[in-house]
Amino acid sequence: MAAGTRRAELPAVLPLLAFGLLALVPFAAGDYWTGQATRWLLFGIFAMSLSLVWGRAGLLCFGQAMFFGGGGYGMAVLTLGIAGGGAFAAPWLALPLAVAVAAAFAALLGAFLFRGSGIQGAYFAIVTLAIAVLLEAAVRGSYALGADNGLVGVPPLPLGADPWNPVPGYYLVLALSATIYAALDRVLASPVGVILTALRSDPRRLAFLGYAVVRIRIATFVAGAAIAALAGALFVATDSFASPKLIGFGLSAEVLIWVALGGRHVLLAAFLAAALVRWTEALLSGSLGDWWLLALGGGFMASVVLLPRGLLATPLEWLAGRIRRLPR
Repeated sequence: MAAGTRRAELPAVLPLLAFGLLALVPFAAGDYWTGQATRWLLFGIFAMSLSLVWGRAGLLCFGQAMFFGGGGYGMAVLTLGIAGGGAFAAPWLALPLAVAVAAAFAALLGAFLFRGSGIQGAYFAIVTLAIAVLLEAAVRGSYALGADNGLVGVPPLPLGADPWNPVPGYYLVLALSATIYAALDRVLASPVGVILTALRSDPRRLAFLGYAVVRIRIATFVAGAAIAALAGALFVATDSFASPKLIGFGLSAEVLIWVALGGRHVLLAAFLAAALVRWTEALLSGSLGDWWLLALGGGFMASVVLLPRGLLATPLEWLAGRIRRLPR
Protein backbone atom coordinates (compact mmCIF):
# COMPACT_ATOMS: atom_id res chain seq x y z
CA MET A 1 0.00 0.00 0.00
CA ALA A 2 2.73 2.41 0.90
CA ALA A 3 4.55 1.70 -2.35
CA GLY A 4 1.50 2.61 -4.36
CA THR A 5 1.28 5.90 -2.53
CA ARG A 6 4.98 6.67 -3.02
CA ARG A 7 4.70 6.13 -6.77
CA ALA A 8 2.18 8.95 -7.03
CA GLU A 9 4.36 11.44 -5.16
CA LEU A 10 6.44 13.81 -7.31
CA PRO A 11 9.62 15.63 -6.37
CA ALA A 12 8.91 19.26 -5.48
CA VAL A 13 10.83 20.52 -8.51
CA LEU A 14 8.19 19.23 -10.94
CA PRO A 15 5.12 21.07 -9.54
CA LEU A 16 7.30 24.13 -8.90
CA LEU A 17 8.35 24.10 -12.55
CA ALA A 18 4.77 23.57 -13.75
CA PHE A 19 3.29 26.39 -11.67
CA GLY A 20 6.26 28.62 -12.45
CA LEU A 21 5.66 28.24 -16.18
CA LEU A 22 1.95 28.90 -15.69
CA ALA A 23 2.86 32.14 -13.90
CA LEU A 24 4.37 33.39 -17.17
CA VAL A 25 1.12 33.04 -19.15
CA PRO A 26 -0.06 36.67 -18.74
CA PHE A 27 3.31 37.86 -20.07
CA ALA A 28 3.03 35.69 -23.18
CA ALA A 29 -0.71 36.03 -23.88
CA GLY A 30 -3.13 38.90 -24.25
CA ASP A 31 -6.09 39.66 -22.03
CA TYR A 32 -8.41 37.31 -23.91
CA TRP A 33 -6.19 34.25 -23.57
CA THR A 34 -5.34 35.12 -19.98
CA GLY A 35 -9.05 35.13 -19.19
CA GLN A 36 -9.46 31.78 -20.94
CA ALA A 37 -6.47 30.37 -19.08
CA THR A 38 -8.13 31.36 -15.79
CA ARG A 39 -11.10 29.17 -16.68
CA TRP A 40 -8.79 26.30 -17.65
CA LEU A 41 -7.03 26.50 -14.30
CA LEU A 42 -10.41 26.29 -12.57
CA PHE A 43 -11.17 23.16 -14.57
CA GLY A 44 -7.78 21.90 -13.38
CA ILE A 45 -8.84 22.40 -9.75
CA PHE A 46 -12.07 20.57 -10.61
CA ALA A 47 -10.01 17.69 -12.04
CA MET A 48 -7.94 17.49 -8.85
CA SER A 49 -11.15 17.02 -6.87
CA LEU A 50 -12.01 13.94 -8.94
CA SER A 51 -8.42 12.69 -8.80
CA LEU A 52 -8.71 12.71 -5.02
CA VAL A 53 -12.06 10.94 -4.91
CA TRP A 54 -11.54 8.47 -7.73
CA GLY A 55 -7.79 8.12 -8.19
CA ARG A 56 -6.95 7.83 -4.49
CA ALA A 57 -10.08 6.63 -2.68
CA GLY A 58 -11.42 4.52 -5.55
CA LEU A 59 -14.82 6.26 -5.61
CA LEU A 60 -15.77 6.60 -9.28
CA CYS A 61 -18.09 9.59 -9.00
CA PHE A 62 -19.72 10.04 -12.41
CA GLY A 63 -21.62 13.07 -11.14
CA GLN A 64 -18.79 15.26 -9.86
CA ALA A 65 -20.19 18.16 -11.89
CA MET A 66 -23.16 18.40 -9.54
CA PHE A 67 -20.79 19.89 -6.95
CA PHE A 68 -19.02 22.11 -9.47
CA GLY A 69 -22.32 23.41 -10.79
CA GLY A 70 -23.82 23.50 -7.31
CA GLY A 71 -21.05 25.79 -6.12
CA GLY A 72 -21.53 27.92 -9.21
CA TYR A 73 -25.28 28.27 -8.79
CA GLY A 74 -24.83 28.91 -5.07
CA MET A 75 -22.47 31.77 -5.92
CA ALA A 76 -24.92 33.16 -8.49
CA VAL A 77 -27.98 32.93 -6.24
CA LEU A 78 -26.26 34.58 -3.29
CA THR A 79 -24.53 37.38 -5.17
CA LEU A 80 -27.58 38.20 -7.29
CA GLY A 81 -29.76 38.38 -4.19
CA ILE A 82 -32.20 35.71 -5.41
CA ALA A 83 -32.16 34.18 -1.94
CA GLY A 84 -32.03 36.02 1.36
CA GLY A 85 -33.01 39.38 -0.09
CA GLY A 86 -29.40 40.13 -0.98
CA ALA A 87 -28.15 39.58 2.58
CA PHE A 88 -25.20 37.61 1.23
CA ALA A 89 -24.63 39.65 -1.92
CA ALA A 90 -20.95 40.36 -1.23
CA PRO A 91 -18.91 37.93 -3.40
CA TRP A 92 -16.30 37.28 -0.70
CA LEU A 93 -19.07 36.25 1.71
CA ALA A 94 -20.98 34.25 -0.89
CA LEU A 95 -17.93 32.20 -1.92
CA PRO A 96 -17.36 30.26 1.33
CA LEU A 97 -21.10 29.91 1.90
CA ALA A 98 -21.64 28.38 -1.54
CA VAL A 99 -18.82 25.92 -0.87
CA ALA A 100 -20.23 25.08 2.57
CA VAL A 101 -23.70 24.34 1.15
CA ALA A 102 -22.23 22.02 -1.49
CA ALA A 103 -20.11 20.26 1.14
CA ALA A 104 -23.14 19.81 3.40
CA PHE A 105 -25.10 18.31 0.51
CA ALA A 106 -22.20 15.94 -0.19
CA ALA A 107 -22.09 14.91 3.47
CA LEU A 108 -25.80 14.04 3.45
CA LEU A 109 -25.51 12.26 0.12
CA GLY A 110 -22.44 10.33 1.27
CA ALA A 111 -24.11 9.29 4.52
CA PHE A 112 -27.00 7.91 2.45
CA LEU A 113 -24.89 6.17 -0.23
CA PHE A 114 -22.18 4.73 2.02
CA ARG A 115 -24.23 3.57 5.01
CA GLY A 116 -23.92 -0.10 5.86
CA SER A 117 -22.00 -1.95 3.16
CA GLY A 118 -22.61 1.04 0.89
CA ILE A 119 -22.95 1.43 -2.86
CA GLN A 120 -19.65 0.72 -4.60
CA GLY A 121 -18.03 0.30 -8.00
CA ALA A 122 -20.15 0.72 -11.10
CA TYR A 123 -23.31 1.09 -9.02
CA PHE A 124 -21.86 4.15 -7.29
CA ALA A 125 -20.93 5.64 -10.67
CA ILE A 126 -24.43 5.06 -12.04
CA VAL A 127 -26.20 6.46 -8.97
CA THR A 128 -24.07 9.63 -8.87
CA LEU A 129 -24.60 10.13 -12.61
CA ALA A 130 -28.36 9.75 -12.16
CA ILE A 131 -28.38 12.31 -9.33
CA ALA A 132 -26.41 14.79 -11.45
CA VAL A 133 -28.81 14.35 -14.37
CA LEU A 134 -31.81 14.85 -12.08
CA LEU A 135 -30.28 18.01 -10.60
CA GLU A 136 -29.61 19.38 -14.07
CA ALA A 137 -33.22 18.67 -15.06
CA ALA A 138 -34.44 20.37 -11.88
CA VAL A 139 -32.37 23.48 -12.61
CA ARG A 140 -33.60 23.57 -16.22
CA GLY A 141 -37.18 23.44 -14.96
CA SER A 142 -36.73 26.19 -12.36
CA TYR A 143 -37.64 29.69 -13.54
CA ALA A 144 -36.15 31.12 -10.36
CA LEU A 145 -32.77 29.76 -11.51
CA GLY A 146 -33.18 30.99 -15.06
CA ALA A 147 -34.30 27.61 -16.49
CA ASP A 148 -32.42 26.80 -19.72
CA ASN A 149 -31.09 30.35 -19.97
CA GLY A 150 -29.24 30.15 -16.67
CA LEU A 151 -28.36 33.14 -14.49
CA VAL A 152 -26.50 36.05 -16.04
CA GLY A 153 -24.80 39.11 -14.62
CA VAL A 154 -23.12 37.34 -11.70
CA PRO A 155 -20.87 39.95 -10.02
CA PRO A 156 -17.12 39.26 -10.32
CA LEU A 157 -14.82 39.11 -7.36
CA PRO A 158 -13.58 42.65 -6.56
CA LEU A 159 -9.94 42.41 -7.62
CA GLY A 160 -8.21 45.69 -8.41
CA ALA A 161 -9.61 48.91 -9.77
CA ASP A 162 -10.31 47.55 -13.26
CA PRO A 163 -12.88 44.72 -13.18
CA TRP A 164 -12.13 43.88 -16.83
CA ASN A 165 -8.44 43.21 -16.21
CA PRO A 166 -8.08 39.38 -16.15
CA VAL A 167 -4.54 39.32 -14.74
CA PRO A 168 -5.37 39.65 -11.00
CA GLY A 169 -8.01 36.96 -11.31
CA TYR A 170 -5.57 34.70 -13.12
CA TYR A 171 -2.95 34.98 -10.41
CA LEU A 172 -5.55 34.48 -7.69
CA VAL A 173 -6.72 31.24 -9.31
CA LEU A 174 -3.13 30.14 -9.98
CA ALA A 175 -2.19 30.73 -6.33
CA LEU A 176 -5.30 28.85 -5.23
CA SER A 177 -4.45 25.96 -7.58
CA ALA A 178 -0.92 25.72 -6.17
CA THR A 179 -2.21 25.91 -2.59
CA ILE A 180 -4.80 23.16 -3.13
CA TYR A 181 -2.23 20.99 -4.88
CA ALA A 182 0.34 21.48 -2.10
CA ALA A 183 -2.24 20.76 0.62
CA LEU A 184 -3.52 17.60 -1.09
CA ASP A 185 -0.02 16.42 -1.90
CA ARG A 186 1.03 16.85 1.73
CA VAL A 187 -2.02 14.96 2.99
CA LEU A 188 -1.60 12.14 0.47
CA ALA A 189 2.09 11.80 1.30
CA SER A 190 1.15 11.30 4.95
CA PRO A 191 -0.34 8.15 6.54
CA VAL A 192 -3.72 9.41 5.33
CA GLY A 193 -2.58 8.68 1.77
CA VAL A 194 -1.76 5.11 2.74
CA ILE A 195 -5.22 4.74 4.27
CA LEU A 196 -6.87 6.06 1.09
CA THR A 197 -4.83 3.67 -1.03
CA ALA A 198 -5.97 0.83 1.21
CA LEU A 199 -9.54 2.07 0.91
CA ARG A 200 -9.25 1.85 -2.85
CA SER A 201 -7.50 -1.51 -3.02
CA ASP A 202 -8.94 -3.52 -0.09
CA PRO A 203 -11.61 -1.79 2.03
CA ARG A 204 -12.50 -5.03 3.84
CA ARG A 205 -8.98 -5.43 5.17
CA LEU A 206 -8.98 -1.76 6.18
CA ALA A 207 -12.18 -2.31 8.16
CA PHE A 208 -10.69 -5.45 9.73
CA LEU A 209 -7.77 -3.32 10.97
CA GLY A 210 -10.24 -1.14 12.86
CA TYR A 211 -10.64 1.85 10.55
CA ALA A 212 -14.07 3.45 10.06
CA VAL A 213 -14.38 2.86 6.32
CA VAL A 214 -17.73 4.65 5.97
CA ARG A 215 -16.45 7.79 7.72
CA ILE A 216 -13.29 7.84 5.59
CA ARG A 217 -15.35 7.54 2.41
CA ILE A 218 -17.69 10.32 3.48
CA ALA A 219 -14.82 12.60 4.49
CA THR A 220 -13.04 12.07 1.16
CA PHE A 221 -16.27 12.54 -0.78
CA VAL A 222 -16.99 15.80 1.06
CA ALA A 223 -13.43 17.08 0.54
CA GLY A 224 -13.69 16.41 -3.19
CA ALA A 225 -17.09 18.08 -3.33
CA ALA A 226 -15.82 21.19 -1.51
CA ILE A 227 -12.87 21.56 -3.91
CA ALA A 228 -15.16 21.10 -6.92
CA ALA A 229 -17.67 23.62 -5.51
CA LEU A 230 -14.92 26.18 -4.92
CA ALA A 231 -13.80 25.81 -8.54
CA GLY A 232 -17.41 26.11 -9.75
CA ALA A 233 -18.15 29.20 -7.66
CA LEU A 234 -15.03 30.95 -8.94
CA PHE A 235 -15.82 29.84 -12.50
CA VAL A 236 -19.26 31.44 -12.38
CA ALA A 237 -17.82 34.61 -10.82
CA THR A 238 -15.21 34.72 -13.60
CA ASP A 239 -17.70 33.97 -16.38
CA SER A 240 -20.55 36.08 -14.88
CA PHE A 241 -22.89 33.29 -15.96
CA ALA A 242 -24.30 30.11 -14.39
CA SER A 243 -25.50 27.52 -16.88
CA PRO A 244 -27.35 24.21 -16.31
CA LYS A 245 -24.56 22.58 -18.34
CA LEU A 246 -22.27 23.05 -15.35
CA ILE A 247 -24.19 20.43 -13.36
CA GLY A 248 -25.14 17.42 -15.45
CA PHE A 249 -23.82 14.60 -17.61
CA GLY A 250 -21.73 16.54 -20.12
CA LEU A 251 -19.26 18.15 -17.75
CA SER A 252 -19.20 15.07 -15.50
CA ALA A 253 -18.10 12.99 -18.49
CA GLU A 254 -15.54 15.58 -19.57
CA VAL A 255 -13.80 15.78 -16.19
CA LEU A 256 -13.70 11.99 -16.08
CA ILE A 257 -11.89 11.98 -19.45
CA TRP A 258 -9.47 14.72 -18.34
CA VAL A 259 -8.51 12.82 -15.20
CA ALA A 260 -8.24 9.45 -16.92
CA LEU A 261 -6.30 10.96 -19.82
CA GLY A 262 -3.82 12.73 -17.58
CA GLY A 263 -3.51 9.97 -14.98
CA ARG A 264 -6.00 9.63 -12.16
CA HIS A 265 -3.41 8.62 -9.53
CA VAL A 266 -1.27 11.76 -9.98
CA LEU A 267 -2.78 15.08 -8.90
CA LEU A 268 -0.50 17.23 -11.05
CA ALA A 269 -1.23 15.10 -14.12
CA ALA A 270 -5.00 15.46 -13.65
CA PHE A 271 -4.66 19.21 -13.09
CA LEU A 272 -2.50 19.78 -16.17
CA ALA A 273 -4.60 17.46 -18.34
CA ALA A 274 -7.75 19.52 -17.78
CA ALA A 275 -6.00 22.74 -18.78
CA LEU A 276 -4.20 21.06 -21.69
CA VAL A 277 -7.34 19.48 -23.14
CA ARG A 278 -9.23 22.78 -22.92
CA TRP A 279 -6.34 24.64 -24.55
CA THR A 280 -6.13 22.05 -27.33
CA GLU A 281 -9.88 22.26 -27.84
CA ALA A 282 -9.65 26.05 -28.21
CA LEU A 283 -6.95 25.62 -30.86
CA LEU A 284 -8.55 22.79 -32.83
CA SER A 285 -12.30 23.28 -32.47
CA GLY A 286 -12.30 26.07 -35.05
CA SER A 287 -10.69 23.87 -37.70
CA LEU A 288 -12.19 20.48 -36.75
CA GLY A 289 -15.63 21.64 -35.57
CA ASP A 290 -17.64 18.83 -34.00
CA TRP A 291 -14.96 16.36 -35.10
CA TRP A 292 -12.92 17.66 -32.18
CA LEU A 293 -14.97 15.48 -29.81
CA LEU A 294 -14.17 12.43 -31.94
CA ALA A 295 -10.47 13.33 -31.82
CA LEU A 296 -10.66 13.64 -28.04
CA GLY A 297 -12.36 10.26 -27.74
CA GLY A 298 -9.75 8.66 -29.99
CA GLY A 299 -6.93 10.17 -27.97
CA PHE A 300 -8.56 8.94 -24.77
CA MET A 301 -8.84 5.36 -26.05
CA ALA A 302 -5.28 5.38 -27.37
CA SER A 303 -4.01 6.69 -24.05
CA VAL A 304 -5.83 4.02 -22.06
CA VAL A 305 -4.36 1.26 -24.24
CA LEU A 306 -0.82 2.57 -24.73
CA LEU A 307 -0.29 4.52 -21.51
CA PRO A 308 -2.55 3.01 -18.84
CA ARG A 309 -0.92 5.15 -16.11
CA GLY A 310 -1.96 8.29 -18.03
CA LEU A 311 -0.73 10.45 -20.87
CA LEU A 312 0.87 12.95 -18.49
CA ALA A 313 1.39 10.77 -15.42
CA THR A 314 3.69 8.42 -17.34
CA PRO A 315 6.33 11.04 -18.29
CA LEU A 316 5.96 12.79 -14.93
CA GLU A 317 6.64 9.58 -13.04
CA TRP A 318 9.56 8.82 -15.37
CA LEU A 319 11.03 12.25 -14.64
CA ALA A 320 10.39 11.73 -10.94
CA GLY A 321 12.37 8.50 -11.05
CA ARG A 322 15.27 10.17 -12.86
CA ILE A 323 15.33 13.04 -10.36
CA ARG A 324 15.38 10.69 -7.38
CA ARG A 325 18.37 8.85 -8.84
CA LEU A 326 20.43 12.02 -9.19
CA PRO A 327 23.44 12.16 -6.83
CA ARG A 328 22.97 14.34 -3.76
